[in-house]
Amino acid sequence: MTSTSDASSTPPSAAPTPLPAVGRRAVLGAAAAVPVLAGLSGTASAAPAAHRRPPRLKGGGDLGPNVIVFDPSTPGIQARLDEVFARQEEDQFGPGRYQFFFKPGAYHGLNAQLGFYTSVSGLGLSPDDTTIHGDVTVDAGWFDGNATQNFWRSAENLALVPANGTNRWAVAQAAPFRRMHIRGDLNLASSTYGWASGGYIADSRIDGTVGPYSQQQWYTRESSVGGWTNAVWNMVFSGVEGAPAQSFPNPPYTTLDTTPVSREKPFLYLDGEKYRVFLPALRRNARGVTWGNGTPRGTSLPLERFYVAKPGDSAATLNRALEQGLHLLLTPGIYHVDQPVRVNRPNTVVLGLGYATLVPDNGVTALKVADVDGVRLAGFLIDAGTVNSPVLLEVGPRGACRDHAANPITVQDVFIRIGGAGPGRATTSMVVNARHTVIDHTWVWRADHGEGVGWETNRCDFGVVVNGHDVLATGLFVEHFNKYDVQWNGERGRTIFFQNEKAYDAPNQAAIQNGSLKGYAAYKVGDHVTTHEGWGMGSYCYYNVDPTIVQHHGFAAPERPGVRFHHLMVISLSGHGQYECVINDTGAPTSGTNTVPSVVVSYP
Repeated sequence: MTSTSDASSTPPSAAPTPLPAVGRRAVLGAAAAVPVLAGLSGTASAAPAAHRRPPRLKGGGDLGPNVIVFDPSTPGIQARLDEVFARQEEDQFGPGRYQFFFKPGAYHGLNAQLGFYTSVSGLGLSPDDTTIHGDVTVDAGWFDGNATQNFWRSAENLALVPANGTNRWAVAQAAPFRRMHIRGDLNLASSTYGWASGGYIADSRIDGTVGPYSQQQWYTRESSVGGWTNAVWNMVFSGVEGAPAQSFPNPPYTTLDTTPVSREKPFLYLDGEKYRVFLPALRRNARGVTWGNGTPRGTSLPLERFYVAKPGDSAATLNRALEQGLHLLLTPGIYHVDQPVRVNRPNTVVLGLGYATLVPDNGVTALKVADVDGVRLAGFLIDAGTVNSPVLLEVGPRGACRDHAANPITVQDVFIRIGGAGPGRATTSMVVNARHTVIDHTWVWRADHGEGVGWETNRCDFGVVVNGHDVLATGLFVEHFNKYDVQWNGERGRTIFFQNEKAYDAPNQAAIQNGSLKGYAAYKVGDHVTTHEGWGMGSYCYYNVDPTIVQHHGFAAPERPGVRFHHLMVISLSGHGQYECVINDTGAPTSGTNTVPSVVVSYP
């Protein structure tokens, strides 16, 4: 859920301002390109300019001024953390992008407060390699205790010993908490216990108790918790040791013993003094963390195998790096692309740091993935441009049909935004055509506040369209689209946890009319689909422009034995609009101004 209050914003028209040098920058040799010239003699003088090949790009190099690396002996760490937080605490739609890295070792007396577009990570192979005796904190003082807009920040690969025994992580969407070890308790609400709307935990161990308190919904995957205190609307667990027993709807816990298919997000780490990117192995029917018993399973690549991209690099440069066989590491900043970034090689990694952001110009698709095995997209934001893009992210071309079961494409912490930072438009945000793709935590959001927001101003009809067969989504957050938020056409699709709000700003009933139906479902399974399954799924409405709008249902699917749903809910927020049913024509209507879920435990 997001607040209806607008926030001041700055369009992302410039690169982030570098901070003065206080910590250590990560430098890994020269970043200069090595020219290779065409011509029979192989010499520059013998090669006419018209026949020269472009300079060959080199991998590795400097990670740039907005990647800030600390070791235990670095002076002024707290001051540097505070300096970035002062810039980013309220800068919801600004250009700043920052990545903090902590080298392995022990750190004492720190409180890393995280604002917008700020990521903090350890550089060990295990979270326990890097221990902060202190906190990594997200609170909501900037928004009067309301945590529903604490988006776009992350914590990964650290062990924390909280100063008072409890770490606070009061977040909403697009704020992943991965590979963390909390040697104490974890509080998911603000210090005032105001509204909160998150969230996502994966591959983490919380020795103590997790307290959601005011958190409305949450998904936890393949982790270990010492306890879990309460639930508001929708708490979902898959493969979590210590998770509460399934009890939906009272309390609303959905608990799966394992996750069917998973592969953890790639991450940067130090091997001695050399940077490498670890690529965790695929797991099936997984439970618990990957790192609890020694070295995690997987492979790694030296940073020299990655083109270390900087803001200002063109799409042509990024594509040239990919064509050379390099992977992409997108350092923090904003990248305008005037042609699609094309990932055509199997097993390519595109990894962003500090919420690196792709902005498509002239109506292009920001990134396209071929129908190949093992591509990993992780850790970046796509922000729609001012000219309408038919699609912002395409995973597999139309008609993709290859079997990727043994080595699927993964899309992890890849977030998409239409509007908010300025006018943006698209027809569809994400299309998944490739079979067996795993979408592991995404927030696809048509903005309801900020700059460039209006029913037609930041129009985008569809959030996520899945055409490929055998696709799995774990942690699917999709909100505010003009028509279907999710349209799932592929066979044997599965979703574990879905969070949705219908578009706030529909001007009237006619604007959302879907033929004879009142409104477009939040989650629509194609009429021809014979097999589909979903667990722990919610849709909410808040039609604040016209509170008389009626939405027939939150979910729509063909009535077949192979199409099954578990633990569905719809909610009218304060009576601003109503649902007549939960799924198809089943489920009680929402009730007046009471913000109380209407649920269906099992369908059909």
